[in-house]
Amino acid sequence: MERCWNCSATALEGPPHTFPSQQDGAPALSPQFPHRAFWGALSAILLMVVIALSVVGHIGFRQPDPQSMLQVVRIIVPDETGMMVNQSALVDQRNDVVIYSVTSIANHTSTVMFDIKHGLICYKPDNQEICFLRKMEGTDYENVHTLLDESKKVNQFWLVGNETQRHTEFLGVLGGSQVDASTLQEPLQTLCQQSSIYWTRRADGPGKQRLIYFCIDICFPSNICVSVCFYYLPE
Repeated sequence: MERCWNCSATALEGPPHTFPSQQDGAPALSPQFPHRAFWGALSAILLMVVIALSVVGHIGFRQPDPQSMLQVVRIIVPDETGMMVNQSALVDQRNDVVIYSVTSIANHTSTVMFDIKHGLICYKPDNQEICFLRKMEGTDYENVHTLLDESKKVNQFWLVGNETQRHTEFLGVLGGSQVDASTLQEPLQTLCQQSSIYWTRRADGPGKQRLIYFCIDICFPSNICVSVCFYYLPE
């Protein structure tokens, strides 16, 4: 009886039980496996985020900001009395549009829009809800393209008085040719949305029986100034 008790005690005091895998020499399962999976997944997610941001940034870089295509150009030229006159033009390279702001001696500012895409010129006097349209001609394209090209280099032009060519153009307003603003393309439609719109045509002059309605002086970087004068043709 004593021998059996000793045998039981010896068995209880023997070496601790080991897993078969450890006895066979195989590596034990690492308790850090879940941590490795977590960091691996996190690294993959961060890599995907970096790639997505790179693609979005590349697309945004390739698309130019519309505002960066607009440029204000100043044209300074002496008038016939020798006084310096400032004109400003908003050049829209993207849409091929040039918008002149011309201030008269009476401090009235008129707007002249050259819409190259649609081949039209629009004259809008200050403080008057009226617009006059004219189709662009060869010299108009040449003058406006000069401004478009030169505006890429500088944003201010000083014209020399004794080298500036000046001439006057007369445009007769066709009274029976009123235009619906909704039929115009942008940006002409926005400019003349609340105005009466009439077509004009080039004429030799108003004659003694007709009165000049108003004149607008427009100067281009090519040392050419044009005084455009309007008058109403007989109905």
